[in-house]
Amino acid sequence: MINALTTDPNGPMYYNGIYHLFYQYNPKGAVWGNIVWAHSVSKDLINWEALNPAIYPSKHFDINGCWSGSATVLPNNKPVIFYTGIDPDNYQVQNYAIPANLSDPYLREWIKPDDNPIVVADETMNKTAFRDPTTAWKVGGHWRMLVASRRKHRGMAYLYRSRDFKKWVKAKHPLHSVANTGMFECADFFPVSLSGDNGLDTSAVGPNVKHVLKVSLDLTRFEYYTIGSYIPEPRDKYLVDKNFVDGWDGLRFDYGNYYASKTFFDPSKNRRVLWGWSNESDTAQDDINKGWAGLQTIPRKLWLDPSGKQLLLWPIEEIETLRGQKVQLSNQELKLGEHVEIKGITAAQADVDVTFTIPNLDKAEAFDPSWTNAQDLCGLKGSIVQGGVGPFGLLTLASENLEEYTPVFFRVFKSQDKHVVLLCSDASRSSLRESGLYRPSFAGFVDVDLATEKRIPLRSLIDHSVVESFGAGGKTCITSRVYPTLAVFDNAHLIIFNNGTETITADVDAWSMGKPNKMNN
Repeated sequence: MINALTTDPNGPMYYNGIYHLFYQYNPKGAVWGNIVWAHSVSKDLINWEALNPAIYPSKHFDINGCWSGSATVLPNNKPVIFYTGIDPDNYQVQNYAIPANLSDPYLREWIKPDDNPIVVADETMNKTAFRDPTTAWKVGGHWRMLVASRRKHRGMAYLYRSRDFKKWVKAKHPLHSVANTGMFECADFFPVSLSGDNGLDTSAVGPNVKHVLKVSLDLTRFEYYTIGSYIPEPRDKYLVDKNFVDGWDGLRFDYGNYYASKTFFDPSKNRRVLWGWSNESDTAQDDINKGWAGLQTIPRKLWLDPSGKQLLLWPIEEIETLRGQKVQLSNQELKLGEHVEIKGITAAQADVDVTFTIPNLDKAEAFDPSWTNAQDLCGLKGSIVQGGVGPFGLLTLASENLEEYTPVFFRVFKSQDKHVVLLCSDASRSSLRESGLYRPSFAGFVDVDLATEKRIPLRSLIDHSVVESFGAGGKTCITSRVYPTLAVFDNAHLIIFNNGTETITADVDAWSMGKPNKMNN
């Protein structure tokens, strides 16, 4: 049992050769309250050193809490933190903080100037649902930032502008709002390039640029994003591209235990990096009530798919430095009901990359058009339910006799004009613990053309109580939190399987994964 509550990642940034991660933290215990901005630093995003909290309640504008926010590095190479403070009336106000000593490479101390707060909700707004200022961006002579909120049941992304980064004026219209979503929180707005996988500075605009708006939904505890065109002049418009669902059923960075994510631009490697928080239940409050806390997932590189229809996410390349012993399986045939164990690695802590080849798609099950909810479909068509093409995939964190296992698998259906691919990460059989665990069947559809390729890759990173999976090169990602009682340490097994009538083949590269030298200590 952990003894401190950790939640949302705040303001990750790269500054003068150092990566900084700020995150919500209660140093007094694994319960909600006493929230400060914890601060850790790294030179490689793998090995981390914990510092003293950067921000903690101390002034009238944050005396009841220092909540989520972001970081911006100004053109003069000076970093600034935006954060939500809870004032004496329990209103949410937006504040800023600056380093006390720019010559300190770790930026250990931060100052909260007395001209805070810099943004407050006006009388037309909900003052207790107004939080999480974004990283700022600059176009022309004005800086911009968003603050997430709601108006009754409408999610709101309010826009503010400033010339000097201190005096901020609310725009006449929000940058974006959506009916019936409930509260927006932890909004993120950033550019992506139309070509290649390089990242862009947050202020980038132009003809070769699209923009992404991601929001976390307080009501559902999941996130969704849209891609569109940002028109900064004359009045800052964000126009969602056609065919994007702008609401609860929209595209997600991750279809599992993943929330309150934040991106930052990493100029050292010219990439945009995504960080998310994996909570342990269906609601953050459940975590708090049970004395649990979340973890920060492996950072992911993020870029636009060449189709322009979605983003791609992939573990940062630095994670490969933890790889150890490697095993391979080539052209491994899997008939109906067959299981093949991947031996020779530490199955409880592993990186496994599998490419499944499907010789024939004729046996794919018919797809019912009413199956619009991937998670419900995964619950209906689990890993032990025989199909035509699939289910096939991995049994992760499996006990010797399969009393416990977490399957990550594909199932292929045939609709009227194309094949539909489902990716599941099913925690329902992950643990023999009878109560107190949230064990959902997470799932997402995968946008691939199997008729042309007839191959589909799957990569899973396994680390004792978390399984992060990336389907089809990062098109669909799912994070599961699991708590096995038998499949632990050396008693965990990793298996490839097929429960479909169509025989498939698998090519496997798998590695034991070591621990970082410094794990936030």
